[in-house]
Amino acid sequence: MDTPTDETRERRAPDPRRRSERARRAILDAAAELIVEVGYAKLTMDAIAARAKVGKQTIYRWWPSKAVVVLDVFERMTGVPGSALPDTGDLAADLRTVLHATVDEFASPETDRVARAFTAEIQHDPELAATVAERLTRPNDEALRERLRAARAAGQLDPDLDLDIALELVTAPITRRWLMRTAPLTHAYVDELLDTALRAIGPR
Repeated sequence: MDTPTDETRERRAPDPRRRSERARRAILDAAAELIVEVGYAKLTMDAIAARAKVGKQTIYRWWPSKAVVVLDVFERMTGVPGSALPDTGDLAADLRTVLHATVDEFASPETDRVARAFTAEIQHDPELAATVAERLTRPNDEALRERLRAARAAGQLDPDLDLDIALELVTAPITRRWLMRTAPLTHAYVDELLDTALRAIGPR
């Protein structure tokens, strides 16, 4: 009988990093499914562990609470919060790139369901709302604010422009249309919105 070599043993041995990544993906998948099915309030670490087929201690190894699990679900769907916006020198084109991507995310049934369930829970849970503001909203707002600040410094916007108001002019209508389902959320709508907003906040 042949004796296994070191190379054979290494090939047969399970890779703990690969196993951990599979477990992490399974946990996030389970949380994404459950928040849609039962809502954030009824979501539990036990339920996530059972759906993901992992021990609860495995979840706590990476996430201290269900709120942080769900926030990571959001990050996986929408990208790392606070990522710098493109800066090609063309503000309209850069904003169009980012907001088209946002519309595409909302068009995904999975993202739409999770985002709506999450948004509903924020209205009733101040602690969750504060966590979302710190982890998601503020970093994303600051990234957009920084791009607007650069455009203002380059003379592409009104020099006296209030950046917070400009940010809301560009983003709030998209959120409202998505949240209220008042009309289709499309690239064409984003383009028209940007044309209108940039005329309002451009150089006088």
